[in-house]
Parts: sequence; C-alpha cells; structure tokens
Amino acid sequence: MNQPAKPRALRLHAFEPFSYANGPGCRAVVWVQGCTLRCPGCFNPETHSFHGGEWVAVDALFERIAALQPHIEGITLSGGEPFQQRPALLALLQRVRHETNLSVLVFTGYRWEELQRFRETPALLACIDVLIAGRYEASLRLARDLRGSANKTVHLLTPRYTLSDLALTPIGEVIIELDGTLTLSGIDPMHWGK
Repeated sequence: MNQPAKPRALRLHAFEPFSYANGPGCRAVVWVQGCTLRCPGCFNPETHSFHGGEWVAVDALFERIAALQPHIEGITLSGGEPFQQRPALLALLQRVRHETNLSVLVFTGYRWEELQRFRETPALLACIDVLIAGRYEASLRLARDLRGSANKTVHLLTPRYTLSDLALTPIGEVIIELDGTLTLSGIDPMHWGK
C-alpha cells in the first residue's frame, strides 16, 4: 500500500548536493523516505519507514536543485521508493525537465511491468533519462554496477547517456560534510571491494 503524499510535498530522507557515485558526472541525490517493497539486503533500510525523514515542499526542493545547476550534471532519485510518492515526484521532475538542463536518473524497486499500472508512469518516464528498475536481490549482487543486482533492468529513455556512461560511475564515495558527518554513498557501500 502506498503512503498518501502531502500535495506538492515529498517525504525526504536525505539530500546530497554533490555526488559522483550515483550516476554519470556530479549529481545532486534525493533519497526519498518510505518504501513498502522492503527488499531483503536493501542498501538503505533506514529509508523504509514512512514516519522518518521530513516533508519538503516540491518547490523548495526544486529551488535547491536549480541553484546547483552550474555545478552538477543532473539529479538522481533513490530511496526509499520514489514511485510511492508519484504525485510529488511528477511535480518535481516536470520542473526539472522543463526549467533546467539537468539529467534525471531514477532508481526504483518496481519492475518495468509493474510501473505500467500507475497512471502517472507515462508522464514520469517523459521526465527521466535513465531508469534502473527492479527489486534488489542479494543473491544476484553486482559489486561494480549501478544496478546493484543482476536482475535489475536499465532503461535509457533518452539518448543523453549510454551504458558505457553508466559503467564509468565510481562504485562509491565517502563524503565529509562541513559539520564532520560522514556519508557513505554509492552501490552497496558496506561491501566495497568484496
């Protein structure tokens, strides 16, 4: 069951303005809060609860992203499950698509076929350059691939990127925030090098 979203607000787990390990180039990363899929071995189990994180107005989040435009190539949405906040996700991605030159990469635990049952899917896909779809399966783990597990599918929805571009993404990074907080980011950062 999907958690109803507040109109024009997204439940946000975290925001990283500058990441190199979540898609091609330097990207702002939006981790949404809330996921009912709960894949065993998920890299981000702290994003599952719909009671964590904070509500952020779509317009405020867009302004934060747009201000970074001179310094980033695009945005990546992960989670949590972005497609469980479809109305707010669509409002955000439509603004990104129409008001910036930023690329959009989205990770979803839904399989491509499952996404087709949501009425917002065609409009969402029109705003996305790369979609990585499918449940994470630990038994099919890929150590050096943005997909995370071999069952996930990559959908290049525009000609902006190639599979080779995605393959150049570093497997992980350690980000030291100004307050000294460390953030491990990337594909399965707790298992780097294994």
